[in-house]
Amino acid sequence: MSDSLLQVNNLKTWFGNGEMPYRAVDGIGFSIRRGQTFALLGESGCGKSMTALSLLRLNPHPASRIVSGEVLLDGENLLPLSEAEMEAIRGRRISMIFQEPQSSLNPVLTVGQQIAEVLKWHFNMDAQAMQQRSLELLKSVGIPDPTQRIKEYPHQLSGGMKQRVMIAIALAGEPELLIADEPTTALDVTIQAQILDLLKDIQQKTGMAILLITHDLGVVAQMADHVAVMYAGQIVETASREQFFNDTRHPYTRKLFEALPSDQKREQKLTVIKGSVPPLNQDFNCCRFADRCDFAWQHCHDVEPRWLEPDNHGVRCHLFDPDVDAEHIKSEIRVTSSRLSDVVPADNALLDVKQLKVHFPIKKGILQRTVGHVKAVDNISLSLRPAETLALVGESGCGKTTVGKGILQLVPVTEGQVKYAGKQMTRMSEHELKEARASMQIIFQDPFSSMNPRMTITQVIEEGMLGSSIKNPADKQHKVDELLERVGLRPDIKHRYPHEFSGGQRQRICIARALAAEPEVIICDEPTSALDVSVQAQILNLLRDIQHEFGLSYLFITHNIAVVDYLAHRVAVMYLGRVVEEGRRDEVLNNPKHPYTQALLAAVPRIESDSEQQAIRLEGELPSPANPPQGCHFHQRCPHVMPRCREQYPDLTQLSRSHTVKCYLYEEDYGSTDSN
Repeated sequence: MSDSLLQVNNLKTWFGNGEMPYRAVDGIGFSIRRGQTFALLGESGCGKSMTALSLLRLNPHPASRIVSGEVLLDGENLLPLSEAEMEAIRGRRISMIFQEPQSSLNPVLTVGQQIAEVLKWHFNMDAQAMQQRSLELLKSVGIPDPTQRIKEYPHQLSGGMKQRVMIAIALAGEPELLIADEPTTALDVTIQAQILDLLKDIQQKTGMAILLITHDLGVVAQMADHVAVMYAGQIVETASREQFFNDTRHPYTRKLFEALPSDQKREQKLTVIKGSVPPLNQDFNCCRFADRCDFAWQHCHDVEPRWLEPDNHGVRCHLFDPDVDAEHIKSEIRVTSSRLSDVVPADNALLDVKQLKVHFPIKKGILQRTVGHVKAVDNISLSLRPAETLALVGESGCGKTTVGKGILQLVPVTEGQVKYAGKQMTRMSEHELKEARASMQIIFQDPFSSMNPRMTITQVIEEGMLGSSIKNPADKQHKVDELLERVGLRPDIKHRYPHEFSGGQRQRICIARALAAEPEVIICDEPTSALDVSVQAQILNLLRDIQHEFGLSYLFITHNIAVVDYLAHRVAVMYLGRVVEEGRRDEVLNNPKHPYTQALLAAVPRIESDSEQQAIRLEGELPSPANPPQGCHFHQRCPHVMPRCREQYPDLTQLSRSHTVKCYLYEEDYGSTDSN
């Protein structure tokens, strides 16, 4: 293929040297053309990331080895090259955005130093030119206040900002091929839209190709030219974007579509793929998906399906093999679902937050004098009823996570009240606070940094039981096994350590730890952001089951609007430390009033193409919470800005009994005023 940039043939990457090696990547092949976006889908642990690492020869040594295959870049095989020759390719001709920015960025180097490393290695630039180029890259990926951020360290940035820094580092070398491993996982939809638009623009200008590893089918629908689905080390389906979304074939791919949450599925459980990816340290003489497939018959367990490619739509399944009689199975293909009634929250408030402020001091000079404050949370009021799910959405850095930490008193509260079950938490002693926290758990956004790397999984989960009634060691072990099964993990993994798991598996372990304390309230900080859709469906079903069974309340911090649509009862939208719109789920999502909420929802990538929907791209950058703009904080980016917006922050406007907004467009005196 003359325009093929990357050609992969029969690539195999195995772990171990024994008789039964772990076949992480087992004979895959694909090609990527110049300027093409090739999407690789699949469950956590199926080999997607190991495929990407193998292309750059970054697979861990000596634990793994590339057994066979070819990786041809412009016709040159990369596998026989020396390490010195590969160093000239990595970061320059092929760059990679890794899935977990926290473990990929160097904690002792500033953001600017880490970008400059790439520029210094691959380009002949002086210090001033590197500084200027670094600032341009940070600005291009939507980092607010880049002149300040370039001097900061990774731990000073939010999860979304760290991911954007990773993207800036990857783009610094102006690569021919960008391998993007879940590049928008930690990003809210507005920044995700900016990043995807940025990648598209770079493709158009430079002809850069993209290998996009993602679990977001909406992103695939928006970005991909060609799609491949991976399962248990093999590719099971490939197709163009149009073929993939209009004529899904493999049973595994169909299950992925059925597992997507939406408003239409609120009254039913999401489809879950039973079981888990089979152990890859075995010889497969059968279909690898057979044990989890609803349509498998004896032939699937006896014979491995061959690769078929009718009408350029590749699939590895006996259902589509003309030499196999499968008509009796095809007639039985159907979608089944379990009915699930919605939880009706109680009327009284279990958690009541009033005028909460969390301001962090900015200190400078030898004497470390306070010269200002970062107003991370600035006068927020929320209430949460028993058995209710309140979704808190907004851009990365707007203060959502700080709200959760402030409620639990994990960060000092500047002002405000937090009442739990009628008790004022801000006035509790340390002992009383510990007792209250036992009933209020938090699932953090970054699972890797929220677990002790020296603890086994058993110890991690048992840590959550310290305040529970379970004291007997045997009972604790039984509870650990039960919790692991409930979050979709095998109990036999409990003696392993956190670093031995994928990002999605680590998040499930964190959810099990939170459930171990038997809480009444769980603050969920992006609990499904690291999960593919099939595992996300398990977690969402689990959260709803527990809510039905025990009447749990969730403060659900997320940027995934589809999850909000499926799970939430009410929605609060945050912007720069304040709630700008709040109401019932259907009111906010189906009839958004605040211009920021409208832009947020318009930026959501959707599988169904809607020609009438116009994406609202926000101009400018999110202002710094250390120096918020005068008046309405959103006025610098608002398409409907009026003179008064620049002068004074709008008061709360009651649109209905449950729907409120802070915007002059809906004040009685200004609702009919033409926008400037």
